[in-house]
Amino acid sequence: MAKHEELPVPVFSSLEPVYGDGSQLEEAELRFDRLKSKFVEVFGQAPDVFARSPGRVNLIGEHIDYEGYSVLPMAIRQDTIVAIRKHDAGESPKLLRIANVNDKYTMCTYPADPEQEVDLKNHKWGHYFICGYKGFYEFAKLKGVDVGVPVGLDVLIDGTVPTGSGLSSSAAFVCASTIAIMASFGVSFPKKEIAQLTCECERHIGTQSGGMDQAISVMAKSGFAELIDFNPIRATDVQLPVGGSLVIAHSLAESQKAVTAATNYNNRVVECRLAAIVLAIKLRMKPQQAIAEVKTLSDVEGLCVSFASDHHGSSDPVIAVKEFLKEEPYTAEEIEKIIEESLPSVFSNSPTSLDVLKAAKHFKLFQLKTNYWRASHVYSEARRVHSFRDTVLSDLSEEETLKKLGDLMNESHYSCSILYECSCPELEELVKICRDNGAFGARLTGAGWGGCAVALVKESIVPQFILNLKDQFYRSRIEKGVINNSDLGLYVFASKPSSGAAVFKF
Repeated sequence: MAKHEELPVPVFSSLEPVYGDGSQLEEAELRFDRLKSKFVEVFGQAPDVFARSPGRVNLIGEHIDYEGYSVLPMAIRQDTIVAIRKHDAGESPKLLRIANVNDKYTMCTYPADPEQEVDLKNHKWGHYFICGYKGFYEFAKLKGVDVGVPVGLDVLIDGTVPTGSGLSSSAAFVCASTIAIMASFGVSFPKKEIAQLTCECERHIGTQSGGMDQAISVMAKSGFAELIDFNPIRATDVQLPVGGSLVIAHSLAESQKAVTAATNYNNRVVECRLAAIVLAIKLRMKPQQAIAEVKTLSDVEGLCVSFASDHHGSSDPVIAVKEFLKEEPYTAEEIEKIIEESLPSVFSNSPTSLDVLKAAKHFKLFQLKTNYWRASHVYSEARRVHSFRDTVLSDLSEEETLKKLGDLMNESHYSCSILYECSCPELEELVKICRDNGAFGARLTGAGWGGCAVALVKESIVPQFILNLKDQFYRSRIEKGVINNSDLGLYVFASKPSSGAAVFKF
């Protein structure tokens, strides 16, 4: 039997395999009916096919996928659905018309040209579809698949993953778009290839994504979180304790990953790359070799562990971090002196990294306040991911298992907040309220700088827990008009692991 990641995205003729039964199915049926009606209203014809891809919540393993380390997310029921119709070769004009069921998003129109560049200086919501469009053509060419001359596409989007929430609305959009385009062209690839492709797709919009968001959105299975490994991409089912539930709560501070990439997300990617190169040189690798070969902190972990073992009888790579990196933040000039190369030269093939260099005042390779550096977070978080999975598989009682998983989540949040500096005041307040109200553990999830927190709580207290969050965190925001009381269910909800991407042909 083929491994899960080797299978193609499933194609269904009904909604039940993805949306189950009962009220959730009824809600999905209404949604698809409205989507089809709106499509006909906007474009005058019915769509050929639908694709959906879910958002995700990352349980543990933050900001380490782009360093090559494993992560442990699960899909949530909120998703993005893309309805699409492929024009015949003779139809004019040859345009990509991208509309949204939400009137907040006006129609975006682009030429049917897979070579077009995404205008990063003029951010539009339709750019995410163009990411998938460009990626599809690039991948088809790489695979030797003839998809003919470019033709027009009519596209309608319906997304329920809150934007700026840290629940991967952008990845759900890009994945669903890419899969819809593939389906409309009658092309199919294994899930692992689609996961890798869609990760690279999102880089067209300027985010140096590590691949977790796309991998779980494409490869998720209902009822399971997934341990996602990279190089190569693969997914291993992780069954969470039945007595625990995950509550996701929005801090109401939006995290606009693509817009703030140069100062937040991509900045951390660049910091980690520079950290890895400096460490490699300090551990006796020649500068030119380090620049050419070292891309991530995982590339130098072996050197760090060897040093720790030889000099301290330990396997902790953080020992090398403490030993070789100074406490104050590095300036660009100091780094260039160590690596014997200009930073623009090192990152010459990465426009988004060059944007980071322009924006950065200094690089916090070593975090002054805690005597740890960005690498301390990456290395310790990578270990927590495997400790989380090992705990799930252990012989501990359910109560002990939930407590230990919660402890790991709390440690992860501390590391994200203090060592990696990707939290914000609203997230700190929300995480504290979660813990004060009986959560085994709570942490920010996603890129950070806003977005959501995830809390592990006992299944039996979920209703009261959510009521307490509404009273202690959201009530004051409702009174100030930040959100409407009627929309509260969009911002705080319990979730079980949901299914991954799918295609629907009715």
